[in-house]
Amino acid sequence: MAVPGYQEFMLPLLKLAADGNEYSIAAAVAMLAEEMKISADDRASFLPSGTQTKLYNRVAWAATYLSKSLLIEKIGRGRFKVATRGLEVLQKNPPQINSAFLDQFLEYRAFKARKTEKIEMTVGLKNDECEAANEPDITPDEQMDVAYTELRETLADELLGRVRAGTPKFFEHLVVDLLVAMGYGGSRVDAAQVVGKSGDGGIDGVIKEDRLGLDMVYIQAKRVESDIGPGAIREFVGSLGERKANKGVFITSGGFTAGAREAANKAHTRIVLIDGEQLADFMFDHGVGVSDYKTYTVKKLDSDYFEGI
Repeated sequence: MAVPGYQEFMLPLLKLAADGNEYSIAAAVAMLAEEMKISADDRASFLPSGTQTKLYNRVAWAATYLSKSLLIEKIGRGRFKVATRGLEVLQKNPPQINSAFLDQFLEYRAFKARKTEKIEMTVGLKNDECEAANEPDITPDEQMDVAYTELRETLADELLGRVRAGTPKFFEHLVVDLLVAMGYGGSRVDAAQVVGKSGDGGIDGVIKEDRLGLDMVYIQAKRVESDIGPGAIREFVGSLGERKANKGVFITSGGFTAGAREAANKAHTRIVLIDGEQLADFMFDHGVGVSDYKTYTVKKLDSDYFEGI
């Protein structure tokens, strides 16, 4: 089964702690994964940010909400045990524990109200929209990852549209700026002196692979919306062979056909193909054509600071 939403872990987590023993989140994750028959692949599935597994993150947030409702007690570093209220709840044998169930507790409602107020103040959502933002069965970490991914994909589409609307000369300069930002070519001036000078035989330019110029990378740049076919790749490979070059990069604002990718794989030289989607991703990651708009610093508890206090 896929990793359940964090609310589905609330009741099993509370039942696990019902014996009165102390548990760590890591131990709870392992035990609940076995109990709920979560596959090895799902246990190893990470959040989009790559910072934690989905399983650990969702169990940890389930524990947080149970703690805010005073059903469990957080003890020391990443450990918890059942609280008196938690035992009282279990005696009533509830079929499930979720956000709606926790609403009966004043402490949980107060916590959720503070959370809603912060969302409203930070992003300007109306109250009903804030409530909706609180309810999805994914954790706050996942909500941030989803929002970040959506914003990134939207911006990538806008970037690619602007790139395709530019002139071939603009595309040439864009390729130079991107490669320099990625660490190739030394300075921008060095790169400008070599890129775009050849202009024949399927080669648009060359650029230093590193700041010392120990090797050179040959470049072909095509500003198109359609897919590049195998013929263009073979021409590029042939031009590299004439120059006894062993590295080439073919960059396009369009795409590559399956035949083009096959031709690159079979080439006797190392050929890297960068299509429009990858180009937009590289521009995003290396700050080419984009600027910082808002920065959110997400902090976590430094448990080591409190050790020994």
